[in-house]
Amino acid sequence: MSSTLLTLDPPQKQTGGVWDYISPSRLNLWIRCPLAFRLKYLDGIPTPTSPALFVGKRCHSGLEDHYRHRMLGVTLPPDQVIARMEAGWDQAVEDEQMDFDSTAEETALRQQVAGLVRAYLAQVPPDEPRPLAVEVTMEVPLVDPLNGEDLGVPLLGIVDLVLDDPDGPVVRDFKTSSRSAPPFEVTHEVQLTSYGYLFRHTTGREEVGLEIHSLIKTKTPKIEGHHYPARTDAHFRRLFGVIREYLDALDTGRFNYRPGWGCAMCDFRESHCRQWDG
Repeated sequence: MSSTLLTLDPPQKQTGGVWDYISPSRLNLWIRCPLAFRLKYLDGIPTPTSPALFVGKRCHSGLEDHYRHRMLGVTLPPDQVIARMEAGWDQAVEDEQMDFDSTAEETALRQQVAGLVRAYLAQVPPDEPRPLAVEVTMEVPLVDPLNGEDLGVPLLGIVDLVLDDPDGPVVRDFKTSSRSAPPFEVTHEVQLTSYGYLFRHTTGREEVGLEIHSLIKTKTPKIEGHHYPARTDAHFRRLFGVIREYLDALDTGRFNYRPGWGCAMCDFRESHCRQWDG
């Protein structure tokens, strides 16, 4: 493993313009709805952090703390991980400008975060491989691995975790969800393939697999882990095909309204999309 990967700075909030870099989150939003992409990244319309997103961020902070200590050979007891999350709660609320409906809602979310992280830590095997990287920012030029074309813009992503599995590196991403979901690889293909590309070009090594581990916000928290194979030429061909279409949209300024299932969770649904006439 390249020592550069192990010493990269912790991720910072990324605020560059749309021509400064491409990221999996930007690509996925554009795929879901080009208009929502335009409103967020071109028009700069701010959206508040939802309670669900806040829970996800706090869970990520707890898992990051756990795995950063594991990199140093230290395994914190779950109670200590949760206590450290609690200590940073008020600062996180301030940073995200959270406005809870009530004290009861905030208390319930605190308990939910603690329950989810505790459930995750409870199922971590004692012999889990030591991390190679935790919450690391990777940025590399986008050069098509199949024909060598340089697209002239970098790919940037924040990888949650890379484990030093005996068979080779495993890239893992954490998600929080309100319900279980089928392990359909295509649901996460843009993100997984982006991470595979970033990992290979940052370290010079190939991953042996990629994983999505979901913390499910049921009454009794559940943890679901799904493993996917290393990326192939077909994956990279599809990713670069999507990226070229995305760049064409930026060039032409076409950002059409795309109604669908994603509208139910869109911050712009009532405030902007209903007024848009094409």
